[in-house]
Amino acid sequence: MPKKNKNYYFTSVHEEAIIEYCSTDSREKREKLYINYIQPAFSEMVDKIIYTYKFTNIPNIDVLKEDCKVWLTTILSKYDPNRGSKAFSYFSVITKHWFIHQLKKNSTKIKREIAYEEIVKENQHEKLIYEDDSYVRERQKAEFWYHLKGEIERWSDSNLFLKDNEKKVIKAVGILLENVQDIDILNKKAVYLYLREMTGLKTKQIVNTLNKMRTRYKFFVLKYDRGDKL
Repeated sequence: MPKKNKNYYFTSVHEEAIIEYCSTDSREKREKLYINYIQPAFSEMVDKIIYTYKFTNIPNIDVLKEDCKVWLTTILSKYDPNRGSKAFSYFSVITKHWFIHQLKKNSTKIKREIAYEEIVKENQHEKLIYEDDSYVRERQKAEFWYHLKGEIERWSDSNLFLKDNEKKVIKAVGILLENVQDIDILNKKAVYLYLREMTGLKTKQIVNTLNKMRTRYKFFVLKYDRGDKL
């Protein structure tokens, strides 16, 4: 197994750990994978989902949170990567609906005791939970960018781009990706302007390298979508 990444709590490392966990019958191996990789990822994921979808208002949420983490362990081996769903998406959706079920169970118990205004608020809350998948989308987007930056770093260290101009462009693209949140990039022209300023190259020279990178990028996306090891 590769080293754990400290900045992302559910990366390809954890995906691989779950797949490996599901493919082995060794109790010792499963315990090591769960303790070192899977349990920390599940714990962080459950906490984030509770906060994002405002499940914090459910009575006994701290107890339910721990119950959910235990329950995820019991269904862990049911995950099948061949169905095309990444482990994060699969378990985050399951976790979300587990808490929705708990919310409904709690709502049924107190429905007769709450005011009409509270029922309206509750219905709005459930609508938000069902329709707002922003947490999953944002996590998937962050994961994609994380792997793309890693891929570009590997290009820089490989023999794919040997010319000085190519190396300059790759380095500049990497810097842009590292600071994408802080840079006001409105359109393609703005990107070329940044790259020209950072590399000192002409647009045509930059385009030649970007076209080469685009071909590599297509292979990267194909592997990423298939769930291949990156």
